[in-house]
Amino acid sequence: MKVLYCQQNSAGEEITFVFQERENLPVPRDNDVKIQVKACALSWTDIKFLSEMKMKKEFLPIGREIAGVVLEVGSKVSFFQPDDEVVGILPLDLEESGLCEVALVHEHYLVHKPEKVPWIEAAGTVRDGLRAYTALHYLSHVSPGKTVLVMDGASPFGTIAIQLAQHRGAKVISTAYSLEDKQYLERLRPPVGTRQPLIARVIDVSNGKIDVAESCLEETGGLGVDIVLDAGVRLYSKDDESTLKQQLLPHKHDIITLLSVGGHWVTTEKNLQLDPPDSNCLFLKGATVSFLNEEVWNLSNVQQGKYLCILEDVMEKLSNSIFSTVWKSNGGSTFFPCGERIPYGAQQNLNEECCWL
Repeated sequence: MKVLYCQQNSAGEEITFVFQERENLPVPRDNDVKIQVKACALSWTDIKFLSEMKMKKEFLPIGREIAGVVLEVGSKVSFFQPDDEVVGILPLDLEESGLCEVALVHEHYLVHKPEKVPWIEAAGTVRDGLRAYTALHYLSHVSPGKTVLVMDGASPFGTIAIQLAQHRGAKVISTAYSLEDKQYLERLRPPVGTRQPLIARVIDVSNGKIDVAESCLEETGGLGVDIVLDAGVRLYSKDDESTLKQQLLPHKHDIITLLSVGGHWVTTEKNLQLDPPDSNCLFLKGATVSFLNEEVWNLSNVQQGKYLCILEDVMEKLSNSIFSTVWKSNGGSTFFPCGERIPYGAQQNLNEECCWL
């Protein structure tokens, strides 16, 4: 059986993908579940993070989000039985790659997949759903009447976050980095009930002339935004950024300016630096800054119950069409985020994750 891994011998070196032959899997241990993989999402592997966690290996497993059918269970498995349809995220320390025919996974990393949810949607949505729940429920405590700003709302994570925030009764504002993204966001509608747009205002920042802070303050009557989910921030001036998209990102001062009193800023910028004036402004507003890292759920068994509840709720919302996904064909080829072509038939969704069948 062929299994796919990625390899990077030194920092800065281009990542290569390697197929390895693997013998048949052993009999499942007490709490293991043997799964026939039906779909696998190829999200980006953060090699630097693995190095910092002392988990980096010569060959790194890829395709950690999987969906499939249970073939066999260990003697102490209590949640699953053969022929169950399951979905889950493989833990960081597991040496198994999800891009294979059969995988062995501990039962505590899996949940049941609703029958009406397609394999590809289950595998392709589970991580972004986990990220959205982590950001909105556990880091910023979204509730009815709150105003939420979702940066880059047309990304898969952004789309799921918008749907979750709106479902919880929040008013949503979003940014778009192209005309196509803006039109897509303006067409978003809830699956049931009123057919009003999901987003109160879409801010098109593609030309670099729109002030995000000013637009948000105008939309909220000067009160500011209660929750901000960023998609990266500029730490320096536009002239110091190397790419156009980095130049279009909001500056950290803009986000602090548009935050309301008691607001929450959830950031994906791991190298965020706040100067004393920034900290003072946050202090005066009583605002908070949180870092979004969904991997923390599997770094401690203490949170295992909450983690599985999130995955189950994500699948339930997919089943009930509260979450919807968008897919596009790519000519029958699968592309990794780094551009490496892999000769498997597949479909690719808008968050640059590939699902393998």
